[in-house]
Amino acid sequence: MHQIIDLFIHLDVHLTDAVQHYGIWTYALLFLIVYCETGLVVTPFLPGDSLLFAAGSLAALGAFGIWPLAATLLVAVFLGDVTNYSVGRFLGTRLFREGSRIFQRKHLDRTQGFYEKHGSKTLIMARFVPIVRTFAPFVAGVGKMRYARFLSFSVLASLLWVSVCVGSGFLFGNIPVVKGNFSLVVLGIIAVSLIPAALGFLRSRQG
Repeated sequence: MHQIIDLFIHLDVHLTDAVQHYGIWTYALLFLIVYCETGLVVTPFLPGDSLLFAAGSLAALGAFGIWPLAATLLVAVFLGDVTNYSVGRFLGTRLFREGSRIFQRKHLDRTQGFYEKHGSKTLIMARFVPIVRTFAPFVAGVGKMRYARFLSFSVLASLLWVSVCVGSGFLFGNIPVVKGNFSLVVLGIIAVSLIPAALGFLRSRQG
């Protein structure tokens, strides 16, 4: 049981072993983890950017078909967003009671702060920010964002996230210096993706 939990939580590290042991079923495992990471507010700790990057690098070696992989991840992200939005819309802040260890209010407040600064664009920018990306669709539901508007931003954010992370892994993930500094590369991807948000924040402060 411990090995299964470790595989689930750290699939980005064990992805090569998973492909060897589970073959085509690894697609289902990727789908499940990405869906949970984006769709359930109780699992923001699951791998996101690093998992997509690792999957892209293995696709470059032929372990995955790049298009089936991208399609699997896009569907998982989209369905996760829709689930999260629906939970937020119908259950709202009732889940986030003071003192709750599972539904921590600080994560909800952090995401609400993103919305106050960046509006609906939060769904795009938050996609590249761990934890915040898990709560962004939920907060959109709590705030009763129009469903059509939510879907349009969600689709765009999903396309960007999967394209950047999987594409980076596919193109650069097997270069020795990149492979040897995997965690730093993922942090670099996140940092670069946050530049537009940072610039927008600075402009709002100056205005």
